Amino acid sequence: MLTGKAEAVSHGAATIINAIATGNGAAVGVDLWTKAAVALTDEVSHVDVVIRSDSSENPALAQKTVERVLGHFGLEKEFGAKVETTSTIPVAKGMKSSSAAANAIALATTTALNRSLDDVTVVKLGVDAALDAKVTITGAFDDACASYFGGVVITDNTERKIVKRFELTETPAVLFYVPPKKAYTVGSDVKRMKAMADAVSIVYNQALDGNYWAALTLNGLIFSSALGYDPSPAADAITAGAVASGLSGTGPAVCAIVADEKVDAVKNVWQKREGEILEARVNLEKARVVC
Repeated sequence: MLTGKAEAVSHGAATIINAIATGNGAAVGVDLWTKAAVALTDEVSHVDVVIRSDSSENPALAQKTVERVLGHFGLEKEFGAKVETTSTIPVAKGMKSSSAAANAIALATTTALNRSLDDVTVVKLGVDAALDAKVTITGAFDDACASYFGGVVITDNTERKIVKRFELTETPAVLFYVPPKKAYTVGSDVKRMKAMADAVSIVYNQALDGNYWAALTLNGLIFSSALGYDPSPAADAITAGAVASGLSGTGPAVCAIVADEKVDAVKNVWQKREGEILEARVNLEKARVVC
């Protein structure tokens, strides 16, 4: 009988530069998390998935991630798996639930097989799975890297290369205003987003130069305009003292980077709106196996 099982955790992230316009992106890790438990079975090619935090969600990403890892080792005709995930990250809100899940599942599956891979290979297998499952447009390599490594990560998503990482010395609060509706990335207007490429390129260069919080705000304005979102939640947050604020991913969540003494002020302006407010911090911890 098989005993191969493992559990791993990966964290959420917030957009700094949305990569859909140019293929280059940036994101920052946040300490919301997704945990995945993977147990190998002898039901070949069958992956049973339980999503504890949102059972209505499509299990395809989890299934494709396990398949990608098994395929990488040439073991797809030997094993199946049972996957169970728990998460503090809302799904389809622009908060990188897919990247965190794919990272955690890929890491847990690799460990359950008693194999090891370098970190970037684990991330790339999750990115491939996200493309297989059609939950992403670009593969979201930027989001996946920020989810996996923490800190600020700037990437070339087309080449799947990490261009620059900033090791932050502080971990400010990250507040998310989360409107009630979901918005799946694959349903977004790609043509309108790509039309913003010239403006996004300028903002990307600002992020590379270390002005990543200003880049987050500017990116949010650009993509709110392209996708038809109201930019006023971000403007309200900045007026209330946030360091930066803007649309995360393709929305609808808006994130704000906030010094501790301004957290209550930002929450107060957002509490007047319909939806919920989540409080997190910038995450600097790498994804890891927990058992």
